Amino acid sequence: MNRAIKSRLSTEDMNYFPDEVIEHIFDFIASHRDRNSISLVSKSWHKIERYSRQQVFIGNCYAISPERLIRRFPCLRSLTLKGKPHFADFNLVPHEWGGFLHPWIDALAKGRVGLEELRLKRMVVSDESLELLSRSFVRFKSLVLVSCDGFTTDGLASVAANCRNLRELDLQENEIDDHRGQWLNCFPDSCTTLVSLNFACLKGETNLSALERLVARSPNLKSLKVNRAVPLDALTRLMSCAPQLVDLGVGCYENEPEPESFAKLMAAIKKCTLLRSLSGFSEVAPVCLTAFYPICENLTSLNLSYAAELQGNHLIEFVQFCKRLQRLWILDSIGDKGLEIVASACKELQELRVFPSDPHDEEDNNTAVTEVGLVAISAGCPKLQSILYFCKQMTNVALITVAKNCPNFIRFRLCILEPTKPDHITSQSLDEGFGAIVQACKGLRRLSVSGLLTDKVFLYIGMYAEQLEMLSIAFAGDTDKGMLYVLNGCKKLRKLEIRDSPFGNAALLADVGKYETMRSLWMSSCEVTLGGCKRLARNAPWLNVEIINENESDRMERNEEDEREKVDRLYLYRTVVGTRKDAPPCVTIL
Repeated sequence: MNRAIKSRLSTEDMNYFPDEVIEHIFDFIASHRDRNSISLVSKSWHKIERYSRQQVFIGNCYAISPERLIRRFPCLRSLTLKGKPHFADFNLVPHEWGGFLHPWIDALAKGRVGLEELRLKRMVVSDESLELLSRSFVRFKSLVLVSCDGFTTDGLASVAANCRNLRELDLQENEIDDHRGQWLNCFPDSCTTLVSLNFACLKGETNLSALERLVARSPNLKSLKVNRAVPLDALTRLMSCAPQLVDLGVGCYENEPEPESFAKLMAAIKKCTLLRSLSGFSEVAPVCLTAFYPICENLTSLNLSYAAELQGNHLIEFVQFCKRLQRLWILDSIGDKGLEIVASACKELQELRVFPSDPHDEEDNNTAVTEVGLVAISAGCPKLQSILYFCKQMTNVALITVAKNCPNFIRFRLCILEPTKPDHITSQSLDEGFGAIVQACKGLRRLSVSGLLTDKVFLYIGMYAEQLEMLSIAFAGDTDKGMLYVLNGCKKLRKLEIRDSPFGNAALLADVGKYETMRSLWMSSCEVTLGGCKRLARNAPWLNVEIINENESDRMERNEEDEREKVDRLYLYRTVVGTRKDAPPCVTIL
């Protein structure tokens, strides 16, 4: 009996169950993609899935309207929403591009949706939106904002004051105007439900007494990440109030503490026996770091990527005690020798991110990591699945070795600080090295390439990266063939980001149907012309084709008659609701 017949019979058998039973079975399926597939099986399953789906992920806030979302999933409880393209993290997207939250909150409030959780990334959030959110959803309990802007601590005050069931407030990498730090005082005395509180990105003063009272009356608080304004003695009191913490983010402690203060800190830390994750240390005296030695052996996650003041030897001394680490974010000041220590000590490591300590330093940085550290990590950490590695040089031999040592990579992002630098020993392109990575790592889903690369590497990617979903390219390739290899070969590709590469109209227009299965394509400083973009827009009405140009003298309307004019930035994405209405003057939608 073939697979199709078995599938049809199993579906027919399922239909004998009452809808309530099928809905209960659906509750065990968490993957958004699997839920989407389920809804396509039959009309009855579509209906059951529609009314049972409570969690929805939307990778582009302009791909669908909030009204349509509500009609599709009327029982929505948890929404994850993304706004600006990924390259906004690298200042390649105009600040005024869009991604506004308010239309979504307004529609959800008018639709009487029972929203309980909201996770946003790269969205424009206003105080008005947070005020409306806090007053419209009585059972709201979780707000996570990542790389968002447009709001102040007044908006946070509204959330604190009105969301009486709040369990999670997580603010990561946001640009927030801080109005005197009094928002923490707005949590009512009846608020005892907090499980997670992160305000590490706030730059202003903190109401320490309000914070201490809030932590003291939150017996279920598991995660606390404070900002730079929380001094060492206050941190000690907070930890004493919350020995149940599992995740701790600390602030700025650049001065060595008095012996008595240090002793109290040590005593508080020793009581936090459940602590498994540690982050922060934006500025810290090395002696303060030693206070955390007693809990190192229990840590599974460590983020020292902000600890720019710590020298490599201090990082090494700390990390070598963290033998159970599964996740490590650190600066390249740890050096290759430090990574060799990590490789020998952290055998459970699954994710590593090495960031540049000074990415804009034009002088030769002798502490920056190289291929030596990467090879050591791959040899010593057999469970490694995800890596982001900023380095000053790389070789094909090193990448081939890494591919052999770690075939289980699902994310591999290599960023050479000189983006077109070749193999520093042979002066050849790094095609063979990255080819080995995609050939050995069968489950690779995300890839960022760097260094001198020709079309050949994209041939390898198209041939072997069968599971690849997101690819980031910069300063790479020779001709349109490179991009075509990727588009034709990577059947599961969802996001393609390209900058400063020689790909043009031929690659863009070769297979317009491919974009129907992708979420988005970004091309900046490439060879694409206005005429090519117009043809794409005519041939693919299901796409929004956006031309972005911030330079007033080169606005598209001034060159609209010259179809040979190269576009500065092209962003195209699927949509079921047509052209958006809030595009700024620097964005032309074709």
